[in-house]
Amino acid sequence: MKQESDAAKESRRLTRTIEVQTAQHTQMKKITAEVERAVADSGCRSGVCYVYVPHTTAGVMINEGDDPEVARDIEATLDRLVPESRSYRHAEGNADSHIKTALAGSTVTVFIENGRLALGRWQAIFFCEFDGPRRREARVKIVPDAAL
Repeated sequence: MKQESDAAKESRRLTRTIEVQTAQHTQMKKITAEVERAVADSGCRSGVCYVYVPHTTAGVMINEGDDPEVARDIEATLDRLVPESRSYRHAEGNADSHIKTALAGSTVTVFIENGRLALGRWQAIFFCEFDGPRRREARVKIVPDAAL
């Protein structure tokens, strides 16, 4: 079996699906460790990491990950701003979830530097559930910088 050179290994992209089980209607669940594992498994030293959530009632965001009360404050504020019990036109009864997803977004992009996510000191990546509890997924794509 032929061994790949370090340059060939560096140029490989990686795509991974992270399974997420949520427990609440509105929940921010930290997925930073799983994304970091994908970066490590890719062998990428420098590039870009994309995290995409393929759901219309769940999203992804970067925010403070050190103090769990920040995520709880965001959950509570989104529930207050976009209440579940409103009379919306959407017939399925989860219009609040779609609106919260529109506010949170469905993708984040993080640079990879020295083989690690280049997150700020307090930053973490959160899967944002707005129509749970459910079994969901987040997709991660690692794209190495082009060799010069």
